Amino acid sequence: MPAAHVVVVGGGLAGLAASIALAENGLRVSLVEKHPRLGGRATSYLLPSGEYIDNCQHVTLRCCTNLEDFYRRIGVSENIKYYDRLVFADSKGRRAEIKSSRLPAPLHVATSFLAFPLLTWRDKRSIALAMFRIMRTRGRPEFTSETSMEAWLKQNGQTEYAIDHFWRVVLVSALNEELDRIDAAHGIAVFWKAFLSNRDAFGVGIPAVPLEVLYASVADRIQRADGEVRIRCGVSELCVSDGEVCALGLDDRSLLKGDYYLAAIPFDRLLKILPESFARIEPFANLARLTVSPITSVHVWLDRSIMKEPFIASVDQTIQWVFNKTKLNGSGSSGQYLQVVISASRALAQQSQQEIIAMCRKELGDLIPESAEAKWIRATVIRENAATFSPEPGSDRLRPAARTPIRNFFLAGDWTQTGWPATMEGAVRSGYAAAEAILALEGKMIRLVRSELPVSRLASWLKLTSRN
Repeated sequence: MPAAHVVVVGGGLAGLAASIALAENGLRVSLVEKHPRLGGRATSYLLPSGEYIDNCQHVTLRCCTNLEDFYRRIGVSENIKYYDRLVFADSKGRRAEIKSSRLPAPLHVATSFLAFPLLTWRDKRSIALAMFRIMRTRGRPEFTSETSMEAWLKQNGQTEYAIDHFWRVVLVSALNEELDRIDAAHGIAVFWKAFLSNRDAFGVGIPAVPLEVLYASVADRIQRADGEVRIRCGVSELCVSDGEVCALGLDDRSLLKGDYYLAAIPFDRLLKILPESFARIEPFANLARLTVSPITSVHVWLDRSIMKEPFIASVDQTIQWVFNKTKLNGSGSSGQYLQVVISASRALAQQSQQEIIAMCRKELGDLIPESAEAKWIRATVIRENAATFSPEPGSDRLRPAARTPIRNFFLAGDWTQTGWPATMEGAVRSGYAAAEAILALEGKMIRLVRSELPVSRLASWLKLTSRN
């Protein structure tokens, strides 16, 4: 009996994770992607100079257990380099760091936090109290479903300076949204999962190769399992017969048929190919109510080295993170290649590339004084206007599950119901969840979604004692 055939639409992380998991478990996969490369929003561009530049810097943490599992499956784990400290700086050029120690969570970052020179003791006290409230509820304090992270912080006694120079610095970049538009549940979960529950969760992982290289092997792995990968292959519609999907209508007017169909594309693109009969029913009808948030990245090539750290976070500027990409592209022994990232960058929407580059040049001069003497060889701006869905308060109830009311039609993407916000971890989780659901219909009860890191004994004990 031939293996069931699954047609996967979308070659981003969700589609790739689902495709690999399905292929490894004996199903035949046809993956179609409209762009000329895999990776979706986690991809690279080839410049005329022959250099690859990533559309935006993608970062993982050790708490992203499913993303780490996906990297292992495709054989690229060695290309992710992990760091155990975060370097912060302000516009006066002052530096500070949060780093992991040998102490168990949640004390492993306490020493560096207490010594953090960019916050006052009043700021630190308010932050510590909020962290304790997060810890004693295992990241799930009680509040209404419409509470924003900004409102929760104010309700929990945070100083304005702490909100602007600590909470916002971490959360806007982690969730790609401003604090008043972040569901408090997601903001709190970031600190619980990454800082408080497990000391290993804190590790920051950065690809040591361009994203184009990172996912280059996926197509071969699918094809070796009797599947196929079609790039530059757009989908125009889902064809329906007897209440089920019967084929994909492709842009070249051909049809692609399978037993199961998995849409692993952004929700706004999905709405464009759904038949009218689907678009009127839940969960599809809710998708139009989800919104998106932009990311802007600025790639800079300098004539000299100005930064030794792998990355720096700015606590009081428009620019938020600066990544040292020199070794990635080998831009010369005396020069340096940096990538500046600005999340939730709506304020830059009306600014030209020249204005954005000028702003970055000024702010980099304040952040890293050595850059004032450097010559900017060239710079380019990449805007992702719909980089992620916005984790607005109450938005989780709009996010669909992997299984839909249509028996042979499934969904994946970081915007689906993953328990995570718009992250690479969420995307991989969604792909695994969709693959689990399809395999179950084939009689294969296989657990693909990995558990989160265990809570440390000390964190568990502190939670229990706080209740007594």
